[in-house]
Amino acid sequence: MSGIRERFGVGISQPTNTPIQSHEVQNESTTPPTAEAGFDRRGFLAGSVALGLMVMPSGVVRSYAANEKVTLGMIGCGGRGRWIADLFSKHGGYQIVAATDYFQDRVDALGDKFGVPAENRFAGLKGHHRLLETKKPDAVVIETPSYFHPEQAQAGVDAGCHVFLAKPVAVDVPGCLTIAAAGKKASENKLCFLVDFQTRANPLYQEAVRRVHAGDIGPIASGEAVYYCGATWAAEQILAKDPTNKELQLRCWGISRVLSGDVITEQNIHALDVATWILDAHPLKAYGTGGRKVRPEPNTCFDHFAVVFYFPNDVPVIFSSKQYGAGYDDIGCRMFGPDGTIDTHYFGSVSIQGKKPFPGGPVGNLYTTGAEANIATFYESITRGDYSNPTVVPSVRSNLMTILGRTAAYRRAEVTWDQMMRTAEKWEFDTRGLKE
Repeated sequence: MSGIRERFGVGISQPTNTPIQSHEVQNESTTPPTAEAGFDRRGFLAGSVALGLMVMPSGVVRSYAANEKVTLGMIGCGGRGRWIADLFSKHGGYQIVAATDYFQDRVDALGDKFGVPAENRFAGLKGHHRLLETKKPDAVVIETPSYFHPEQAQAGVDAGCHVFLAKPVAVDVPGCLTIAAAGKKASENKLCFLVDFQTRANPLYQEAVRRVHAGDIGPIASGEAVYYCGATWAAEQILAKDPTNKELQLRCWGISRVLSGDVITEQNIHALDVATWILDAHPLKAYGTGGRKVRPEPNTCFDHFAVVFYFPNDVPVIFSSKQYGAGYDDIGCRMFGPDGTIDTHYFGSVSIQGKKPFPGGPVGNLYTTGAEANIATFYESITRGDYSNPTVVPSVRSNLMTILGRTAAYRRAEVTWDQMMRTAEKWEFDTRGLKE
């Protein structure tokens, strides 16, 4: 882990706990690193692939016959878990053989639909361990509350399974580092690890970003990103019936700051990931604000954020989001250069206007088509033996960007990337009393 921590700008030291404002989390402080913070995406991936080619003998890697199905274990059987399980089933290259969720009713709902035998259905906090030990599938699909992603993904890789992971990859810096390490280990052990960002799988986004990287709009001078939506995860009334009930908190995890990572990490990451993709860098610092003015307790997440991120070469990116109200929705990112503008919208169109225009077009139902494309890529990577896992490092980078913006907004102050990485704030959800 120390090598990963250094690569992402964290020094090697023993943490010391210091209090922070929220009673739900604790802060782990580390001494400053000796090297400048940051990481080289290309170098990280190249190193991972090289190790993957050297560590394991070729005979250990399983080969797949033509039309052979990849067996799947579903970790997380809630609404999105059942939805994406259907997409995996429709792909035709997968067979769902096991399932787990904290709640037995959710496991049974998915299991009944996809023919999972009763003995391969597991419930409780440690159900994924029983799934991996009892019915080790070729791959696992993780669609649980974001808080649990790092441990579950690491367990999957440790068990020798390919991993398909929902975004965000983690809710805190230590979790992001765990994912980075798991992704590196996956490549070393010739396993596939894919993070399901839909925009990165879309041809229009890919072509527009390629043109920007080729210089079609000139050097980027500034940018903006937005995520405006209504009251998703509207579970306040449900949780208000018994707000201290931990099982109810798990069912309503989207309005829990600790379980979701707050809305900037759990949802707004879609827009911020595109920003880091276009700029191919992480921000050096951020200044922010935000709060909860509209959505009531027991929701502990902010319902709006306003953050200015500063990227290398003094490039500012202004970010704004809301999660309430009606009348205007958008998930977008624009970057401005002297020769043009790239303009992207998750539920709209992608284009470049300027001296070298790219007409692009509408992306359609990206929520579904992007997931379908990633499911197909995951299958092809597994069956063809491509263990480069190119989605891991950029996904960790954009996840860390959301944490930087979140921290700045909570403090209403400027926070640098180096400070965030040195502090390595760890969030904790108290699982005492929950069934294992």
